[in-house]
Order: sequence, then C-alpha cells, then structure tokens
Amino acid sequence: MIKVDLRETIMHFSKYMKLVRQGEEVVVTERGAPIAVIKPFVRVMGPEQRIRLLEEQGVLIRSVRTTFPLGAPVVLKGRAIAQTVTGERKERF
Repeated sequence: MIKVDLRETIMHFSKYMKLVRQGEEVVVTERGAPIAVIKPFVRVMGPEQRIRLLEEQGVLIRSVRTTFPLGAPVVLKGRAIAQTVTGERKERF
C-alpha cells in the first residue's frame, strides 16, 4: 500500500495507475488524512479466491476438514417412513 498526497496523485496519475495495474493499492491523502483508495479491479473471483480474500481480511478462519467414511448406502425393505407415519396418524383419529 502506497500513501500519496492528492496533488502528487493528480500530477503523476499515470505513474500511480501503472502501480495499480501491477497490483498495488494507492491511498490518496489530503493534508495527511486518507480520502480515497485506488486499487485493482477484480473482475471474476471463484469460490477459492473469495475464501482466500476473506481469510486475508480476517473475516474468515478456515476449519480443519475431517472426513468420515460413510460406506455404501443401506437399502431397507418395507414401506417408506412417510407411509408408516401417515398410517399411524390415521389409526389414532
């Protein structure tokens, strides 16, 4: 990040735009106080890039992935659970 006075920015605008194209952020100041930020435009970010950006900003902390082996799905015989519940309700009333 580069801090530059407004007058300097105006006088050498192309120089600072070249730095922005190279990935730098330019903070424009007036009398020492920041008034604007010129930064590269990000066109399209994929999910991984967005996550990385949020991590860099301190908004997101990635969790440790743990995977549990689930195995093959179990096929049950008989009626569907929805049919069983509906049948039991009808028996009560």
